[in-house]
Amino acid sequence: MANALAHETSPYLLQHRDNPVAWMPWGEEALTRARERDVPLLVSIGYSACHWCHVMERESFEDEAVAALMNEHFVCVKVDREERPDVDALYMEAVQAMTGHGGWPLNVFVTPDQVPFFGGTYFPPQPRMNMPSWPQVLQAVADAWRDRRPEIETQGAQLRERLAASASLRPSDAPLSTAQLEQAVAALRESYDPRHGGWGGAPKFPSASVIDFLLGQGETEMSIATLRAMATGGMHDLVGGGFARYSTDATWTVPHFEKMLYDNALLARAYLHGWQVSGDDLLRRTVHDTLDWMLREMRAPGGAFWSALDADSEGVEGRFYAWTVDQLRAALGGDAEAAIAWFGATHRGNFEGANVLEARGPEPPGDVRARVLARLLEVRAQRVRPGLDDKLLTSWNALAIAALAEAGAVLRREDYLDAARTAAEYLLRVHRDPGGRLLRTSKDADARLNAYLEDHAFLVEALVVLYEATWEPRWLHEARELADAMVARFADEENGGFFSTSSDHQELVARRRDLEDTPIPSGSSSAAVGLLRLYALTGRAEYEERAQSVLALVHEIAPKHPAAFGHLLQAMAFAIGPTREVAIVGPQTDADALARVVRDTYRPRVVLAGGPAANDAVPLLEGRTPVDGDAAAYVCERFACQRPVTGPVELERLLADA
Repeated sequence: MANALAHETSPYLLQHRDNPVAWMPWGEEALTRARERDVPLLVSIGYSACHWCHVMERESFEDEAVAALMNEHFVCVKVDREERPDVDALYMEAVQAMTGHGGWPLNVFVTPDQVPFFGGTYFPPQPRMNMPSWPQVLQAVADAWRDRRPEIETQGAQLRERLAASASLRPSDAPLSTAQLEQAVAALRESYDPRHGGWGGAPKFPSASVIDFLLGQGETEMSIATLRAMATGGMHDLVGGGFARYSTDATWTVPHFEKMLYDNALLARAYLHGWQVSGDDLLRRTVHDTLDWMLREMRAPGGAFWSALDADSEGVEGRFYAWTVDQLRAALGGDAEAAIAWFGATHRGNFEGANVLEARGPEPPGDVRARVLARLLEVRAQRVRPGLDDKLLTSWNALAIAALAEAGAVLRREDYLDAARTAAEYLLRVHRDPGGRLLRTSKDADARLNAYLEDHAFLVEALVVLYEATWEPRWLHEARELADAMVARFADEENGGFFSTSSDHQELVARRRDLEDTPIPSGSSSAAVGLLRLYALTGRAEYEERAQSVLALVHEIAPKHPAAFGHLLQAMAFAIGPTREVAIVGPQTDADALARVVRDTYRPRVVLAGGPAANDAVPLLEGRTPVDGDAAAYVCERFACQRPVTGPVELERLLADA
């Protein structure tokens, strides 16, 4: 048996193509081979930016003797969790049920009919810290498969039922209420860290969806403080822009250094909304830093965006980002002492003898600040860069499109709008099969794998945002077509809501729902938000009905566990209202002045349509005309409109409570 990963497009799978392990990609061929050999599958799941995935590969998967043990007893399958979130979600839930914890690398032993029976995360090559060695685990599982098959099969049947539980959720008839939103805010206050910002302790993750929900509810104490704490801490790359995946401590000081496209897209929007609410210039600068980093370092040929930067360079986590005091002095000359005080850098350092830079000391004057950061970026560019995951994922690109489009419109950055357009065009051109079906991933313009609910839902949301930012009807048209395909392929006609995989997807051990908004919004929550906004723009009742069917499944759970349902809570808030539909028609200059009234303030329960004149392609614009040649704004609630206004002051008055 030979390693079969050489023809894959996933950078993570390609990293393992030279292992002596006879890896196969997930698929029917691997399942058939397991059935023919009557052995379990060893399903090893990770992603290219995963530090401990690299460690386990070096320690075990590159070892000839360990590989021989794996090949003898198992059909070995490598899975990129980002390409196959369906497989990852199933087996992560199984391992968490069996062990009480999860993470990556995720190593799961699975029967030939896909039922998991044992699993864990990282295992060392020799026993240590109360952990068995990986060879010991392999031998124990092989012995159990030989000697205890009936027990394994009985436990597997029970676990199969548990994995299918999310699909059996039933809708609630209880109405949505503002009291539920207030309950969610109160619950977040209970777990809030008032000293350092954020929720919970170490490790501490950015909670962009939760922050957006709080800002929409008018809560600024927790949300703005958390945004400021993250922006001034080490998780934010002060030199190059962008955010690491999470903080290893409670103070946002030392990050886990990998940078993910999805985190940065979500955080850019949260910082934009925070700036709209507070006017805090630190938050505005952070939006620019994050999106400028995305355009500079993550943009692929063709205009879409790569997935991630590794935590490691030269085999060492964080080496690319950390600085000693001597390195800072050598790089900065006369600016060094002011910069060292600003960064709080010391000879002892805060990370393995070096410093992860923070911005919690006295900030230098603007010209010094800019010069320091530019010089450090120039010097850092000479270092060995972290590895790049250069696959393009539909869902993560959709998050980037939404961030660029909204920021472009609010901050008047045409380059952001152009980047959003180009990325959307790429997805709609390359990430479709010949029949027009959406695909999940591509590398070097080779797209493959059927898209999931999150791909459809995130892209629907992004196209709606792009339409609202540009008033180009083509994006609304594409959003509607994609929403219709999403309903046709993913809707649960029995209980409401959506499944995470399409009706004709490869059959897995269970068909699941994607519900929790961690670390990114769930496909279900995103579908609800996108469909509600589409309904407000088009008046098509089915969109609202489908969105409400998502909320009926989880709206009683979400307020009790708000940290896990930030995006779903935003959908609830939109559904509860009051919402406004704003249609602006007329000459561009005057129309833009009216649009600024809508855009300058964070208004998550407002949708915006516009153009030079009435437009049948955009239902909200049907029959809307300028007033005496002047641009006019029509403010509507559930399509009942007030008289048009032509001045920004009048429009602001009509939107005072929106």
